This record gives sequence, structure tokens and C-alpha cells, in this order.
Amino acid sequence: MTTAAAPLIRIPEDTGAALSAQTTVIGDLAFTTAIPVDANGEVTGDIDAQSRRVLARLEAKLAAVGSGLDRIAHLTIHLCDISANRDAFNAVYREMMPEGTRPVRCLVGVAALARPEMLVEVTAIAAARAR
Repeated sequence: MTTAAAPLIRIPEDTGAALSAQTTVIGDLAFTTAIPVDANGEVTGDIDAQSRRVLARLEAKLAAVGSGLDRIAHLTIHLCDISANRDAFNAVYREMMPEGTRPVRCLVGVAALARPEMLVEVTAIAAARAR
């Protein structure tokens, strides 16, 4: 018995400079990454501001495919200077991801991210809502 492969849908980034899709949906799963850029593509602010921005961007990307923060199954957080930034990120995380909606997560300390001013980046796997 042969089953058809789940369709693969790639949502492009809204800029021609992007090196990857904004979000990829395969069947009932959405895969996405968010960085803390503002509307002008700039990264500014301390870990609190960047944490809020990155989670808000993640929420918007998931909403674009009919999902949301409450549908995340796994979240990977890449955090620069983990000793200095962990508590501030976790405070924002607790606020934006209420208890009962928090996914499995992996917090990874990294030496640097793609842009030197970035302090945090997140990658999520979420359940996509039926279309």
C-alpha cells in the first residue's frame, strides 16, 4: 500500500535577502525560526526587548499558517551569554507563554548568532491548524 506524501508548503520571507523560508508546513506540522528584528530589519535593545520581539515575531509567523504559540510542540532557544541572559529571557517567556501552553523546550547557550547585535533566536515546531 502506497500513501501520498504530505504536501510541503514554504512561506517565503518578506524580504529578498532571506536565505530560508519564513515557515515550512508539512502536513499538520509547521516549522519556523524567528529573530528579533524590528519593522526596519534592525536588531536593537537589551535581552528583554529582543525576547519580546522574537516571541512576537514567532507568534505572527505561526498565525500566518493558522497556528499559534499555544500550538508549539517543541521550541529551541539560542541565547548568547546564557549566564547573563537566561533569567531575563525566562521572565518574558513566562509572561508570553502562560502555564499550560508551554511546549517542550531546549535552551542552548551560544557564543554568537548570525548578527553580532542579536542576543536570542528561536526555532519552533508547531501543530498547524487544518486549512
